[in-house]
Amino acid sequence: MGSHEEIMIEDGFYILRFQNDSDETTHFERDVDTDLIQFHFGVKGRAKFIFNQGRYALDLREELSLFLYNPQKELPVHLEIAPHSWVLSVLVSIKKFHGFFSEQADHIPFLSPENTDKKYYKDEKINPSMAIVLSQLYHFNLHPSIKKLYFKGKVYELLSLYFNRAEDPNAEQCPFLIDEENVIKIRKAKDFVIANMAEPPGLQELADEVGINLKKLKMGFRQIYGDSVYSFLFDYKMDYARKLLDSGSFNVNEVGLRIGYSTSSHFIAAFKKKFGTTPKKYLMSINEKV
Repeated sequence: MGSHEEIMIEDGFYILRFQNDSDETTHFERDVDTDLIQFHFGVKGRAKFIFNQGRYALDLREELSLFLYNPQKELPVHLEIAPHSWVLSVLVSIKKFHGFFSEQADHIPFLSPENTDKKYYKDEKINPSMAIVLSQLYHFNLHPSIKKLYFKGKVYELLSLYFNRAEDPNAEQCPFLIDEENVIKIRKAKDFVIANMAEPPGLQELADEVGINLKKLKMGFRQIYGDSVYSFLFDYKMDYARKLLDSGSFNVNEVGLRIGYSTSSHFIAAFKKKFGTTPKKYLMSINEKV
């Protein structure tokens, strides 16, 4: 299904997270003050920004970013999100944005004196380091009480990487992940375990499947998705099971079998570990709400 959430990090600083996992195109509209700078990141799939009542549009494809600012004219967000597409947007006031940088940030054209109060537009490819942070903003295993703090830290990191165009490929942070090929391989590993969740491969088999060594697979998967391969898969399977139960088309045994549990007792125990209730009680609670 299509969903979005807006998180206010602080006054004049917002994150918008769009996740359209449905088979239908979804739309989102939001007014944006003229003092807000807009950063939009194509995380997955494709989307389109529509301006002037549909007379003009900007495409946002996967692994591309848009940077928009127009102090003379409002640029409301009117976003058309294609099926199975994700977009992350950051809105930040010009005053707060300038406060992020020191006076020595003269390598950033947008901050130069001659560009003050000028409209600004830029589209650029998302580099591998940014792709990792964006992925972490969609795949995290956190207590709700620290989610806002986590998002704040990650978005500061994302903007730092966005403007650090002279990125050092020998940086210590995680050298092999700077290599875009490895990022692609780890994404393939994630897709492969999901596609085979009922009978998941062993770690070495998975590493061989995507062509990466075992150590890099384990380290990279944790860095990109915030968890080990099998912990990530467990959470994914439980969320998928919950959606199957929500659909009303499957009983508890059928759901357990579809996600790889040969006995219902094992599935029930796993579901309770994740959600704190049994599948049967969960189904009863759904029916009570209908």
